[in-house]
Amino acid sequence: MAMNNPYQAYQNNAVTTASPAELTLMLYNGCLKFLKLAKKGIEEKNTEMKNTNLIKAQKIIQEFMVTLDMNVEMSESLLKMYDYMHRRLIEANVKNDIVIIEEVEGYVVEFRDTWKQVIQVNRQQTYGQGGQA
Repeated sequence: MAMNNPYQAYQNNAVTTASPAELTLMLYNGCLKFLKLAKKGIEEKNTEMKNTNLIKAQKIIQEFMVTLDMNVEMSESLLKMYDYMHRRLIEANVKNDIVIIEEVEGYVVEFRDTWKQVIQVNRQQTYGQGGQA
């Protein structure tokens, strides 16, 4: 049976052909999407929507935690930050607190934007465009 949804086919192809760096970027973007949906759930007093999306965001943060290479010097600091973010999302879920979600959202945006820059620098170096600002 052929896939009926072209968008779903595109998404599946994007994930299966993405580099590890691009997959990490997708996870950051997914986390942000789930945080926005969780805030919407709180605003609409939809507990299931809030809970489901906060748990999805927490699972992404957990994935970042378990995949850190602890042989890299900064990984210990990243682990502490991810752990903090994870605990804050649990607190936001219990308290229905949009402000906490927005705090975590700010950190995720910073991580995502930094990760985008890393990808761009690596591409420039890989394809011989490095050194040109």
